[in-house]
Amino acid sequence: MTNTSSSASASTPAPTSASISRMPNPGDFVPELNDVSAALFRATGNRSVPRATMSLVHLRAGQIVGNTYLTVLNTGFLRKAGESEERITAVSSWQDAPYFTEAERAALALVEAVLQPAPTGKERVPDELYARAAEHYDEKALATLTIAIGQINFFIALALIGKPQPVTSLADEQWG
Repeated sequence: MTNTSSSASASTPAPTSASISRMPNPGDFVPELNDVSAALFRATGNRSVPRATMSLVHLRAGQIVGNTYLTVLNTGFLRKAGESEERITAVSSWQDAPYFTEAERAALALVEAVLQPAPTGKERVPDELYARAAEHYDEKALATLTIAIGQINFFIALALIGKPQPVTSLADEQWG
């Protein structure tokens, strides 16, 4: 990306017409979507896994699938939670970044294992990875983290197909 200005703007540029949603809000046509979404947020909001870890996992998922909506949204969540720019920026290269705890690394490894193809003849989530995650999360937290990965997978389909407008808050209008 080339910066044509000598000073970078601190504000987020307005979305271009290419970033306008492809479809109207699916919740307007399938109202049960709001119930499903609310249930997923309740299930993952039990505080057994830190909210920052959830947002790191969701940001990494958005990066893996190459979706601007998910990456902008979860970057916004992390910034609002006070996360450093170094941690946010390093999510894409977490394996060698010094900014993450071992528990966060296990969570990031799990989301990568679920979203990326397994090497030929291997499991996506091998026993060793599950055991590493279980070292850092008790049974409730591991179940919650698993649901959080399923939650982001649910929203990936909506984000990739519907292409909602990038927003930094769920309160912002994303379906234009």
